[in-house]
Amino acid sequence: MSCTFQFAKAPEQLLKALHDVIPNTDLLAQQLPETPISLWLIPPVFPTDRLDDEVIRRIWNETPYWIFCWASGLAMAQWLLAEPHHVKDKVVLDFGAGSGVVAIAAKMAGAKRVICCDIDPISLESCRENALLNNVELEYLDDLYKSEQVDVLLAADVLYDQCNRFFLDEFLKFAPEVWVADSRVKNFSHPQYLKIDERSATTWPDLDEAKEFRNVSFYRTK
Repeated sequence: MSCTFQFAKAPEQLLKALHDVIPNTDLLAQQLPETPISLWLIPPVFPTDRLDDEVIRRIWNETPYWIFCWASGLAMAQWLLAEPHHVKDKVVLDFGAGSGVVAIAAKMAGAKRVICCDIDPISLESCRENALLNNVELEYLDDLYKSEQVDVLLAADVLYDQCNRFFLDEFLKFAPEVWVADSRVKNFSHPQYLKIDERSATTWPDLDEAKEFRNVSFYRTK
C-alpha cells in the first residue's frame, strides 16, 4: 500500500493537542490507500528513538487516536466507497469517529447527512479539519445519548476494550441497521449481529502490527 502527501500547513489546534502528548513531531495531510480521502495524520517515519519514558507513558495513557487511520476505519471507508448503496440518501451516525474517516467516506458515498460522534473534543476537531480537507459537510455530536434516530449506525474499531461491548446493545436503540468493523475481536457472539465479511487493511501510517490485526471482521444487525 502507498499514499500521497499534501504539503499544507497543519491546523494549529491539532498540532498543539499532538505536542501535548508527543513533542517534536508533525501532522501531514496524507491520502489513504485505495481511497480519495486525505487525513491529517502523524508522519509515516516517526522518531521513536527520541521518546523518553514520560512521553511513552503519555502515549499509552492519553492516546490521540485521531493521529492514525486505524485498519478497521480504513477497511470500512473503502467498503462504503465501493458499495455506496448501504448509505446513499440515508442519515448516518459514525460512532467513535476518531479522525472521521468513516464519516467522510459515508458522505462521499452519497449519505444525506452524516453525524460524527465522539466523546473526545479533539477527535471532533480532527473530524472538522479532515472534513474541510475533503470538502465534505458533516455534523458533530459529543454523546451518543443526545442522538436522534438515524438510518444507519457505523462503528469501526470500538470493541478493543472489553468494557465497550455493551455498546452493541446500545446501538440498537438508535438505528435499525448497524455495521461494526473490528480487527481486535475476531468473532463476537451476539443474538442481534451476524458476521458478514472479512477484509484486509493496514493502520495508516503503518504501525507494523501483527498480521492478525490486519484482518478486519464486518458484522451487521440481523
